[in-house]
Amino acid sequence: MARLFGTDGVRGLANRDLTADLALGLAQSAAVVLTSGRYADARRAEGRRPIGVVARDPRISGEFLTAAVSAGLASSGIDVLDAGVLPTPAAAFLVADIHADFGVMISASHNAAPDNGIKFFAVGGVKLPDEVEDRIEEHLGIEKLLPVGGDVGRITRFADAEDRYVLHLLSTLPARLDGLHIVLDCAHGAAAGVSPDAFTDAGAKVTVIGNDPDGLNINDGVGSTHLDVLQQTVVAVGADLGIAHDGDADRCLAVDSEGNIVDGDQIMAILAISMKQRGKLANDTLVATVMSNLGLHKAMAEHGIRVEQTAVGDRYVLEGLAAGKHSLGGEQSGHVIMTEYATTGDGILTGLHLAAEIARSGKTLAELAAQMTIFPQILVNVRGVNHQALATNAVIADAVVSAETELGDTGRVLLRPSGTEPMVRVMVEAADQNTADRLAHQLADVVRAELAL
Repeated sequence: MARLFGTDGVRGLANRDLTADLALGLAQSAAVVLTSGRYADARRAEGRRPIGVVARDPRISGEFLTAAVSAGLASSGIDVLDAGVLPTPAAAFLVADIHADFGVMISASHNAAPDNGIKFFAVGGVKLPDEVEDRIEEHLGIEKLLPVGGDVGRITRFADAEDRYVLHLLSTLPARLDGLHIVLDCAHGAAAGVSPDAFTDAGAKVTVIGNDPDGLNINDGVGSTHLDVLQQTVVAVGADLGIAHDGDADRCLAVDSEGNIVDGDQIMAILAISMKQRGKLANDTLVATVMSNLGLHKAMAEHGIRVEQTAVGDRYVLEGLAAGKHSLGGEQSGHVIMTEYATTGDGILTGLHLAAEIARSGKTLAELAAQMTIFPQILVNVRGVNHQALATNAVIADAVVSAETELGDTGRVLLRPSGTEPMVRVMVEAADQNTADRLAHQLADVVRAELAL
């Protein structure tokens, strides 16, 4: 049987894969597994109940899933604080801020509206390790907490949730944003209420698009996966930059004043260089995944910054940050984690700090982004192959060595088996597009021939 939890919680088609019954059961299981920590024990000693924070993005299915999750928690003796529609990083922050016992975020991030997901945060607003998720899954349909009378939980509105989060964001800024004109694309998602307030309160002039969520239009032609509208709007209104979030606002991508995209690698480069200059980059180290562009590595080396690599996925970046006690990491997709201020990727926080660096330095976003040269990067997905045999195939290994020899220090090769399907991802970076294309497709042909099913 496949594992219920994926790389970022439980996710699927709402009301088919992710049903109200499953949401109820997951909440009841989480109540068993996640209420043995020091906060819960202290509350019980004082005759009080454990506390869980619940938030969601605005997709329509989030309404019944929130009701199911809240019912599961309250029926297990958990007091529920319903924070309403808020970004994922806001939910994580609130768990830590009020010393809650855990949190639940209902969102499918950048997926289309029919999907939804449930992810849990432990004490301190941190993501759960695999073994804790497995324990929650094991408890489904088995053990429940079924208090009665006055021991059942209460469900109340978390009235100042949004204000707490915005004040936190503003408190982190090294400079105000006065004089900057910023276009925000909120993806018709969870950032629609919070992000415009935060940037306006920080002093920016704000033009907002993608801020009319109706439950069905989240990520639909807008947001970090559809940047064309933001590009056009930035140029049309003469803004200094644009910031794009995804549905749950844990990502940030940017657009400069001429409409050029500034991706997560470039954003990390800008922030890392600034943080090092200000003595805020712990261990002079940036944590990034193996998919980050070679140009990021070269730019960091030029500024005396070490890059520590992890597997693909923000949870692995988080693990690398925690293990080394580093302060900045992220992914090319725009998940950027600043551990001094957040326990997870935070697209609003990232956008605010990117804008603050423009204000602080007096440079344009294009000038700051030019600190990193992007190497052409080609990704070819080779499907229908025995991906599990990739690591032991000598012919493929020899082909990789040959490609790496040709590239020298002007490029990079990465072959990676999919974790969910019979597929191998072939990535090649090179100094020019033609070389990257040629080598990527040559290697893909070798993989296809050697690992054919």
